[in-house]
Amino acid sequence: MNHQAVIAHIVNWLSHYNGQAKTNGFAIGISGGIDSALTSTLCAMTGQPVICLNMPIRQHKAEYERGHSHIKWLMERFPNVSAHETDLTRTFETLEDTIPKEIQDWLTMANMRARLRMLTLYAFSCNKKMLVAGTGNKIEDFGVGFFTKYGDGGVDLSPIADLMKSEVFALCRELGVIAEILNAKPTDGLWADGRSDEDQIGATYDELEWAMKFIASPGDFSKLSKREEAVLDIYTRLNKANQHKMHAIPVCLIPAELIS
Repeated sequence: MNHQAVIAHIVNWLSHYNGQAKTNGFAIGISGGIDSALTSTLCAMTGQPVICLNMPIRQHKAEYERGHSHIKWLMERFPNVSAHETDLTRTFETLEDTIPKEIQDWLTMANMRARLRMLTLYAFSCNKKMLVAGTGNKIEDFGVGFFTKYGDGGVDLSPIADLMKSEVFALCRELGVIAEILNAKPTDGLWADGRSDEDQIGATYDELEWAMKFIASPGDFSKLSKREEAVLDIYTRLNKANQHKMHAIPVCLIPAELIS
């Protein structure tokens, strides 16, 4: 991959989209992870206004500090970047006190966090007439569907969704993103214990990339190791289960003869 050419292509694409939409730049949530670090840096490189939001909800200390450090790094390099912190912990706790306890399973409440952050991002983007920039990569958005529908999946445009996770890391190294983000295990930031994406999925991003490529161009299944078979099973199971996230909302079309 030609790193500089890909960077320039995405920055130009962002600039063009912003111009065509007649919007005033980009709003983006900063998680302390590699994907939001790359997306926010690329948005900043357009020269258009960028608002970086840190939106902690009982956030793991290391995640919060990485996000804060990245925003500081970004603002030192780009005068068009501003930042705002909105602590959503009390809002989240109000919801915990309001909705029935019997529906508060671990996944429901993790997704609730992502959707609260989406609401907050759109409050800022609406007020400032900005676009919400998504941070999903190719594996998350089109491989295993590792995102929250109408949470981190609720965005206006997706600048890095055609990049594998390894390519995201490569571009961040090229751009000089801070080491603490480059060296951190990927996490979605939805858990107070700081659990990683690998903990939740059961496979690394390198393994998932291999599975995505293997399925696109299958090799000899008889030569797969036990681990490769397990990774393929994880990938195909999640891909099938999360197809509803990867396609447009189904519309019930009414036959013409029923409405004429």
